[in-house]
Amino acid sequence: MPETFAVTDAVELAVVERSGFVESRHAGSAIVLDPDGVVVSTLGAVEAPILPRSSLKPMQALASVSAGAALEGAHLAVATASHSGTDRHVALVTDILNAAGVGEDALLCPPAWPGDAAARDEMTRELIGPQRVRMNCSGKHAAMLLACHANGWDMATYLEPQHPLQVHTREVVERLTGTKITATAVDGCGAPVHAMTLAALARAIHRIGASSERSPFALHRSAGMLVRAVREHPWVIQGPGLPDSIVTERLGVFAKHGAEGVMAMVAPDGTTVVLKILDGSNRAGVVTALTLLVRAGALQAADVARTLGDLPLTVTGGGRDVGVIRPTV
Repeated sequence: MPETFAVTDAVELAVVERSGFVESRHAGSAIVLDPDGVVVSTLGAVEAPILPRSSLKPMQALASVSAGAALEGAHLAVATASHSGTDRHVALVTDILNAAGVGEDALLCPPAWPGDAAARDEMTRELIGPQRVRMNCSGKHAAMLLACHANGWDMATYLEPQHPLQVHTREVVERLTGTKITATAVDGCGAPVHAMTLAALARAIHRIGASSERSPFALHRSAGMLVRAVREHPWVIQGPGLPDSIVTERLGVFAKHGAEGVMAMVAPDGTTVVLKILDGSNRAGVVTALTLLVRAGALQAADVARTLGDLPLTVTGGGRDVGVIRPTV
């Protein structure tokens, strides 16, 4: 099995500053593509394989759609989301399960508490334990079940690598990345996650983000629909007050983070940034990606600065602000 790039192949992307003292450093790799998909800058080892984790979801959602899952609007957005498990998210996922003719027990993602504090508190008060439908990947899984329903495929084994849906998903991933899959792991939700280079992930995310709903190719029309769905329903992609939703709503970017320090963003003009923070932390991914989009001329610095105030970038001490997480790219 290949492995992620070494520490010696990484570069510093961001630091954590406390009272003027640099307390921690985040190293990783990043790549920027222009609106035409041409590489304009790289940092670190962009040709080394990584696991994209949930940044793979746009491709998995498109695979489900191209296999027959009829989704649009917020229901399409939740298929690519890493959602916080609010009641509104659950309603969307339940709608998809109903369309597939199955209940929550058909989901093969593990039961989980919602990331949303209000939803978690309400479940605690009602003595309700973790639920599969609250798991942040449940929208992706529901879309997979709907695709299985559309084709008459077995629903009990839809996560198996040789299941027709996963074979189709792998083919879609290879088409969008332009590379063959050489390694596959098991994601946190139980679904296959395919290793790829940052450069390959950037190509795929750019192709999705720059797709037109008027394209002669069905996959690209669906990609255009998916991006529009996320931008029209930004709360779905993660949750109210959370980074991916905030930057999508405020700046019009298509943002999709992945676990273990992966971040992918497409600006309205198609400029694309993908990065991997090597230590697996996600706390500096959004601000670093936004900074690279500003440097590329895809976003206005003033607009980004106003948005950063609502992101969790402040370092506190004694109940007051004493520092900040800041990019060094």
